[in-house]
Amino acid sequence: MTPIDADADANADAGRPAPATAEQALDEALALVSRAAPATTGAPGGTGQRSVPWLRAREIAAYAGSGVRARTHRASLADALGEVLAAPLDALTDLPSFDTSAMDGWAVSGPGPWTVRPGSGVLAGSDRPAPLADGQAVRIATGARIPSDTTAVIRSEHCHEAGSQLFAERPVSTGQDIRPRGQECRSGDLLLPAGSLVTPAVLGLAAAAGYDELPTRRRPRVEILVLGDELLTEGLPHDGLIRDALSPMLGPWLTRLGAEVTGTRRLGDDPAGAEALFEAVTGSEADLIVTTGGTASGPVDHVHPVLQRAGAELLVDGVAVRPGHPMLLARLGDRADGRHLVGLPGNPLAAVSGLLTLADPLLRALAGRRRRPRYTAPVRDDVPGHPEDTRLVPVLLSDEHAVPLRYHGPAMLRGVAAADALAVVPPHGARAGQDLEILDLPWVAGGCFT
Repeated sequence: MTPIDADADANADAGRPAPATAEQALDEALALVSRAAPATTGAPGGTGQRSVPWLRAREIAAYAGSGVRARTHRASLADALGEVLAAPLDALTDLPSFDTSAMDGWAVSGPGPWTVRPGSGVLAGSDRPAPLADGQAVRIATGARIPSDTTAVIRSEHCHEAGSQLFAERPVSTGQDIRPRGQECRSGDLLLPAGSLVTPAVLGLAAAAGYDELPTRRRPRVEILVLGDELLTEGLPHDGLIRDALSPMLGPWLTRLGAEVTGTRRLGDDPAGAEALFEAVTGSEADLIVTTGGTASGPVDHVHPVLQRAGAELLVDGVAVRPGHPMLLARLGDRADGRHLVGLPGNPLAAVSGLLTLADPLLRALAGRRRRPRYTAPVRDDVPGHPEDTRLVPVLLSDEHAVPLRYHGPAMLRGVAAADALAVVPPHGARAGQDLEILDLPWVAGGCFT
């Protein structure tokens, strides 16, 4: 696996300097798109706009979410997992807050042999123990408070008792197996900066440092609207009707991307469905609306007319990628409000392509998370390509290669269901052994913990 220098790649166009702000970056990205050569796929929405190159579409989605006003709250440790720190995590106390034993054994004072002090010894959680006299030893448990005047802790397996005396079986150095107060941090030290992802390890660190709740950015709220009259919710396909494969898939997928899914609704292709779509676009409190289907220019494709009626700003209207080229991204309010709509194609694998291309980078930015590290892997076999567009192909990852899978048509889920990732195939395809960028699927990459 080889990492990609994302900053160098993103600023390769004309060798331009890195933008100073997310707003400037988005303006530059949109300006570059407007100057780009038109893709042969044409404008899916019939608006005359050019399809956006695949990598540029991902940059626009990331930039669009970067300038949004953060929604913060104080979350209990039980609820903070997967969110992002809205403020630095500072140490509230020294860690450890007192000298402790790192091992089960004996606390000793001075050179040996030592006289064993009678009693049950020093246990973790007990009151401050009595000081040790010179030449004295007392049993001690891991994590217990060290008696004052202790020279070292000797592990149980490195010593033996003979009557009332304790003898070491190897040299004893001053301070051995003692965790001194403040060894990990001092009160006021910066433990983690703002913007850090709250992982299980961060929860443990916060608890150890004395936190009961954390200041975090709220998860982006997402509402899913599945469009179409041909969809069945149960039973076998029949009479021109097909099962709705997207409703069961999109909610869990978006949740693994770190979103809070507020609901999934099905809307018809009739005027009532178009009106319900308009009401959602103009009235939903979700940070992101995800629609499926209706993004092309067919007679019952309502997404573009509804966005135009609502005064939305199209940031991406078609992407030069297969499957999924009719996907779109629109801003529904001003930049600071951060309400967006991602329109996914109705075919299942094309919808997956839209999730990875637009929804993933947008949600990461809205949540305040860093961009996912990019990397390449050599592909095992030749992979056919599209004449002009990027292709996303399901692959299995082995120790040495990315192995392309069959069943990768726009309407198929069989390939991606067995995959670890999608490989980014350039126009005209790739030869066996060629390095291709790899997009990990969220459950393989750890979901909201990456």
